[in-house]
Amino acid sequence: MAQHGEFTVVENGSVTTPKGFRAGGLHCGLKKTERNDLGVIVCDVPATAAGVYTLNAFQAAPLKVTKESIAAEGKLQVMLVNSGNANACTGAQGEADARTMRAEAAQAFGVPEHYVGVTSTGVIGELLKMDKVTAGIAALPERVSATEDGGEQFSQAILTTDLVKKTVCVRLTVSGRTVHIAGAAKGSGMIHPNMATMLGFITTDAAISSPALQRLLNESTDMTFNMITVDGDTSTNDMVVAMASGLAENEELSESHPDWAAFASAFRYVGEVLAKAIARDGEGATKLIEVNVVGAESVEAARAIAKTIVGSSLVKSACFGADANWGRIIAAVGRAGYPVNTETVDIRLGDIVTLEQSRPVSFDEEKATEYLKGDFVQIHVNLHMGSGSATAWGCDLTYDYVRINAAYRT
Repeated sequence: MAQHGEFTVVENGSVTTPKGFRAGGLHCGLKKTERNDLGVIVCDVPATAAGVYTLNAFQAAPLKVTKESIAAEGKLQVMLVNSGNANACTGAQGEADARTMRAEAAQAFGVPEHYVGVTSTGVIGELLKMDKVTAGIAALPERVSATEDGGEQFSQAILTTDLVKKTVCVRLTVSGRTVHIAGAAKGSGMIHPNMATMLGFITTDAAISSPALQRLLNESTDMTFNMITVDGDTSTNDMVVAMASGLAENEELSESHPDWAAFASAFRYVGEVLAKAIARDGEGATKLIEVNVVGAESVEAARAIAKTIVGSSLVKSACFGADANWGRIIAAVGRAGYPVNTETVDIRLGDIVTLEQSRPVSFDEEKATEYLKGDFVQIHVNLHMGSGSATAWGCDLTYDYVRINAAYRT
């Protein structure tokens, strides 16, 4: 187990590690392969819930249904997800199908409908094969467990073009009680920082007030999921949902609790690990790119500049080709939409200085090329204008990205 300040990373933990949570998945026939395509997280009690949602104007039907469920009492007990079909841009029938999924899951797990959230991911514009979905939902109760395998089966069920599962779990002490926070996510393509543009599920056994959980999820999303980009496309479907069972029996958390800072730090860590895993698993990617911007006039400016750099197709291509073309970086800085002092910009590739005070610096091209050939590239930008700072994550742009997306439906 790795120690990070006041919390510990739990090896092999999953969304079922926090007390009260079970999960599972199965193949119901939405995917052409035999991979799981229907999954569920179940809580033994109504869990305090919070959600953040894509800012795409075309929001998929399941998002509307989940928003309604959380708005009713701020609680969820069942979170149902299918992959292989997004149920987006499917009109009245799509919304009816999302409601049917909620109703069927409520019946299968014996909970009120407004305690069920639903979400979908996959191809846009196709109706769900509801006979397969309803049969799968009916079979799910026998496939859920509180074991590591339950979390594993759920993590598999949410994947589309992902190459790897994305999970994390941490442990800390709150009010003298052991508390866990865990997460699972999917995302590989159609990823751009505009909410989360992926699916993320966070479970915790901490007792926390509903407003505090929503505020923490909003703040953490802005610092983690909103700071990643793969291809600049914001999805129609994606959301992050957090569920807190309260079964750790700590004193209820809010911003005034003495252990709030530690809990919030651990919660953000979970989001950051999942966000970076999505960026690293970008379609066709060979490396993770991290952009650190400091010295901006504001945090908002730093975030915008960092995301513009990491989202630049030219910067991404240069990283793929191991070309230390810092001109592409400074061009991205200049078009991010925030004022910059064009006389004070510094740029580093890892430890290699390429620009100081907006003037080129002689550097070892061979050393820079070798650095960029690695699977993790850090770009550092100092604007020397203020105290604003931010970090964004993305991946390189490769031939395989085009190949994967040119044949997405076939």
